[in-house]
Amino acid sequence: MTSVWSKKSPMHEARSHFAITEYRGKVYLFGGGGKDFKSLNSTGIYDPEKDTWHKGSDMPTTRSGAVAAVLNNRIYVMGGGLRHGDGRFEFFRRVEIYDPAADAWSQGPDMLMPHDYPVSAVMGNAIYVFGGHHPDATKGGPMTDPGFSFCEAFDPTTDTWREIAPMPTPRFASAAVVSGDRILVLGGAGLRAEGFKNFDVVESYDPRINQWSEAGFRLPRPAAGAGACIRNNRLYLAGGNSGDRIENRTRCYDPDLNQWTELSPLETGRLVMGMLFMGDTLYLIGGRGADGKTPLDSVDALRLIHH
Repeated sequence: MTSVWSKKSPMHEARSHFAITEYRGKVYLFGGGGKDFKSLNSTGIYDPEKDTWHKGSDMPTTRSGAVAAVLNNRIYVMGGGLRHGDGRFEFFRRVEIYDPAADAWSQGPDMLMPHDYPVSAVMGNAIYVFGGHHPDATKGGPMTDPGFSFCEAFDPTTDTWREIAPMPTPRFASAAVVSGDRILVLGGAGLRAEGFKNFDVVESYDPRINQWSEAGFRLPRPAAGAGACIRNNRLYLAGGNSGDRIENRTRCYDPDLNQWTELSPLETGRLVMGMLFMGDTLYLIGGRGADGKTPLDSVDALRLIHH
């Protein structure tokens, strides 16, 4: 398999830490952090077939670090936070629901706890939200944050959230993918007794029995703020902060071989971006560059060519 990166049409504005999902062949992204980490409420919609962007209705809440999930033809945007002028952070339990057909917003039921920069996944007819910044870490910023182990799930039939088994490794800046009948949570970061750490851990959640276990493999390097997604049972990982630097590497994990393979690298280090597959093309959207500060408007596509 070979892979070649190409440039696509940039976003309307540079941003990182946004909520992102795919729905009916289009990419939807919400909010995020712009220049000087200022939080946004704008909605961007990308059509990969036409390579064009257009704007949707603004999200009611200005926030970054939220997550998005599609359920019953609606997009749920959950959690996130906002940094106030005095440097204090506010983390949200808020859930807002976007109707792509009507380009309109409605209010959803609040989560049980605030989750800023968590990860989420949809399995069956439920949304799962894992970890994020600890709710008490609203003053010191990320480097003093141990991360959050609290997890919860949304049941649309009762329109309620319920607490589920806590994540074994409290963390934020993780990535999550659905692999078979499990949800894998990869990497992330948090403050520990020995200092701030970026993790290479991969933990597996089984919704059927509400239990966590080790996934049986680890990331090739610690990674916080990396992009991850799965296609054809292979896991793709790009960028992220290894603790030594912001990576520009792209890798693919084959579970049958228990082996990581290097793909074409990014032109620069990158983290806290959006990453998803549309067809056989992997898209990397926005994020922050190798300095960890500069938001990007770039869209890069990796076409996978199988021999």
